[in-house]
Amino acid sequence: MLKRVTTEEIELGMFIHKLEGSWFSHPFWKSRFLLEDPGMLDALKNSAVGGVIIDTARGKDTARVAAVATGHVEAAAPPRMPAAFGRSARSAEAPVPQRIGFARPAPAMPIAREFGRAKRTAGDALKVVSRTFIEMRLGKAIRSHGVEPMLDNVYASVQRNLYAFNGLLRCQSDSEPVYRHSLAVSALMIALATHLKFSPAEVRDAGMAGLLMDVGAGQLPVDLATVGGDYMLLRQDLREQHVLHGYSFLKAAGDIPDEVLRAVLHHHERLDGSGYPQQLTGPVIDLLGRMAAICDTYDTLISGGDPALRIDPAEAIQQLRDQPEKFDATLVERFIETVGIYPIGAFVRLRSQRLAMVVDEDPVDTHLPTVRTFWSLPQDKRLKGENIALAHCYGEDAIDGVADLTGLDLPDIAKLRESLLAAACKEAR
Repeated sequence: MLKRVTTEEIELGMFIHKLEGSWFSHPFWKSRFLLEDPGMLDALKNSAVGGVIIDTARGKDTARVAAVATGHVEAAAPPRMPAAFGRSARSAEAPVPQRIGFARPAPAMPIAREFGRAKRTAGDALKVVSRTFIEMRLGKAIRSHGVEPMLDNVYASVQRNLYAFNGLLRCQSDSEPVYRHSLAVSALMIALATHLKFSPAEVRDAGMAGLLMDVGAGQLPVDLATVGGDYMLLRQDLREQHVLHGYSFLKAAGDIPDEVLRAVLHHHERLDGSGYPQQLTGPVIDLLGRMAAICDTYDTLISGGDPALRIDPAEAIQQLRDQPEKFDATLVERFIETVGIYPIGAFVRLRSQRLAMVVDEDPVDTHLPTVRTFWSLPQDKRLKGENIALAHCYGEDAIDGVADLTGLDLPDIAKLRESLLAAACKEAR
């Protein structure tokens, strides 16, 4: 049963069905949740929200009993004004709510079990990303609440298994490049921010920055269909315009956090001043911008631009490491700890003279992931394949280096990755 209560009446144990007002006027990452955290209760009571709708069938009721008729909530009490109102005209104009972020971390789950969920989440998320880009192309304002539910689902998947969602995107080949790239960078930013122990609100900002940093591509004066939907294939002077287009458009929306706007503006800046659009150097580029530069570059190296120039994920990791003058070296190491030295989708050569693809990471030792074999070098032929958890095979096999697939009778690399990951997860169930 639904019931409206004022924020003064809210108690722990209530199930919040809806928060009154716009999404950015309240401090929570999502609007439906069981209120169990005292800190979240305090934040809600101190916010600009005058009242909420609770579901008494899913949580605690109030002492005051007033049921809701079908499609009609009981008469509302006047909204409670936050303490900031009435003190001064300036404070009344812009009360700043505390942004709490994600309500609760999701329970961990093995990659084989999370794979199916991640695939559904990615499919739904890509639709949201596509719609966001199209709306910007049409000149419609992009609002925070329009992407909030999708980011919440991505966050939940990353929390259940850090590697499943990103690994899936590495091994998918059936979505438009610019949309897949935005979603992949968003997930990488969420994973990196979580690893860095950011607050929930800061993790939210990181994910939103990754998602929106390339929306300016929709404002470029060209038809992206002519380059397969990938703006990275445009000539450089056109390509670089997407940063300022995106920043200006998102700033005009009015409810995108400043931290996100700065990351959108800075994600192509480099520490040595060789980036664009402002040629910023060193500490002038804030933390979220430096994180965005790493996550964006990594995904571009392995899945963006000219397919002939894409490189293996393990090689992309090494390229980032080799450029400390451009990318924050400390953050690069934290990024490697997040995705693994041999990330999911990397092709490796084993000591047993077999080739394999990384299909899962060991959280204790990223040097020893789980791999799926697929090729015998001595026999020069495709193998049926098996999963090998290198951290638990007692030294019977190990990675010798990155695999060279040149000249092998193999299907398209993207299709190969997709089939190997699917087979690995099927065997692991």
